[in-house]
Parts: sequence; C-alpha cells; structure tokens
Amino acid sequence: MFFSIIIPLYNRPQEINELLGTLTLQTYKQFEVLVIEDGSVNKAGDIVKSFEDRLNIRYFEKANEGQGFTRNFGFERAKGDYFIIFDSDCLIPENYLQIVNDSLSKNWLDAYGGPDGAHHSFTPLQKAISYSMTSPFTTGGIRGSKKGIGQFHPRSFNMGISRQVWEKAGGFIITRLGEDIEYSIRIHSLGYKIGLIPDAIVYHKRRTDFVKFYKQIHFFGRARINIYKFFPAQLKLVHFFPAFATLAIIFTIIANVLNWPIAKFCNFMLAIYVLLIFFHSWYKNKSAKIAFLSIIAAFTQLTAYGLGFMQDYWKRVVLKRS
Repeated sequence: MFFSIIIPLYNRPQEINELLGTLTLQTYKQFEVLVIEDGSVNKAGDIVKSFEDRLNIRYFEKANEGQGFTRNFGFERAKGDYFIIFDSDCLIPENYLQIVNDSLSKNWLDAYGGPDGAHHSFTPLQKAISYSMTSPFTTGGIRGSKKGIGQFHPRSFNMGISRQVWEKAGGFIITRLGEDIEYSIRIHSLGYKIGLIPDAIVYHKRRTDFVKFYKQIHFFGRARINIYKFFPAQLKLVHFFPAFATLAIIFTIIANVLNWPIAKFCNFMLAIYVLLIFFHSWYKNKSAKIAFLSIIAAFTQLTAYGLGFMQDYWKRVVLKRS
C-alpha cells in the first residue's frame, strides 16, 4: 500500500524538522510526504528541502485558511492509496507505517485513528499534559480508546482515510472548531468502516506551557458545541462533565470563602480527586514532579474545557446566536 502523509504547518519549523526526522526512520518505505505551509511567517521551506534526499517529499505554500482546509489542499495533490494526517508537533515511531499497513491488510478500515502518548524526550510539563489528555480521571480517558462513549471518532493529530473515502465524502467542510469530529461523523454516516488501531501510537507534544494548554482546551470545549450544531444527537451527557466539574470547583471555593458547612465535604471529595491523579500519574510516569504537574494539568483541562463549553452553549444554544 502507498501512503500519502499530509502535514499542515503553521510557524513550526523546529517541530517539522523533528517530525520529518522520525519519518526517515520508518521501516515501511512506501510513502510520500506533503508539507503544506498554511500562511506561515516563520517558514520551513529550507528545512523541508534538506530532507529531499531521504524522503519522497513535496512542499507547498498557501494563504492561511486553518488546518482543515489545508489538509484538503493536501488531499487534492496526494498520490497515495491511503491518506494519513499528522499534526506538525508529533513524533512518529519507526514502525508506525508497518503497523498500519499490517493492520489494514488483516482488518480493513476505511478510516482509522490512533492514540497518542509522551515521548521520553518530552519535558516534565509536556508529559504531565499528555497524562491529563489520556487519563481515566479526566476527559482525556475517552481519547484513543476502544472504551469510548458511542462511535469512535479519529482525531486529526493521528488519522487516516482511504482515497475512496475522500472521493466519496470529500474533505473537511469546516477548518477548525471540531473539524475532525465532524469529518469522522460524516464518514460514519456514509456507511464506511472506522476503527482504532491501538498500536499506531504517535508522540504528541501538544502545548509547552499551561497558558497555551488552557487556550487549546478552551477551544476544544467550544468545538463540542460547534459539532452539536451540525449533529445534535452527538452531544452526550459525558460532554457536560467538565462543565459540571468546573461548577463544582467554583462552588467549593465559594463554600470555603463563606464558611458553609458543606465546605468540608467538598474539600474531602476534592482531596480524593487530587490524590487519585497524583498517585496514578506517579505510577504511570515514575516521577513525583510529573505527578504534581499532572494535578495542575488536569484542573487546567477540566476548567478550560468546561468554561469554553459553557460559553458557547450559552451563546449558541440558549441565545441562539451564530
């Protein structure tokens, strides 16, 4: 099988250098790489060119449109039988393409997704953020797992679709705010087979500080309401949990400030949650520092998603604004 790897790029020359370096080590060699510069100021053309003797690679520049439409640009120029999408801040294990090829040969999927994890080279903060995004004690527990709620929806940091799917379904119809989930639901609706390849893991850097992480997850909370506007049935009770958790945290703070009797119970429940995150992260990462940072990451994730979700729920569902 011949794969076309499509990578949207926006002001990340260092990240694309690292990503392309991992692709040169792939044990499966039947692939091309398309790097699409989406209106970047800090361009990576020279970096991409330096890989031309090691990769079947093409580089494009276009006006900024966002990651969804930039992937469409790549789809239209890809030569492969199967298209694979990566975020530019991912590192790819050397056996990734071999795993995908073997899995599709044994159990064909018209579209697939894979999980993400933390590379040993990541900083403690990046590892803590990765833990939060994949932990059973946060909203991340349903990502990249067969145990998710309802249909499995591949995420665009690690996602593949067959050429046939693209020819029938077309590309992304929104460029951000949940574009990958909308695309996955649309592929499902056309009767195509979608699944998780659990061993097709990528190492996803995500954000490098908590402020950037907060902004990203706040965006994710808003994106869930955007998906609701396309597919109302896709809004499940589980999607409200971060909002409920955010309100519970606010209530706990108020209860302590006003010295309400219920404050002790709220503090007890909060302490249990903090200890669960700390010891689970310590067990997973073998580091007390990462475990401590995981507490901050988890609360950042819950409140950012919850506030973004509530903001757009109020604005777009209750007030019915565009």
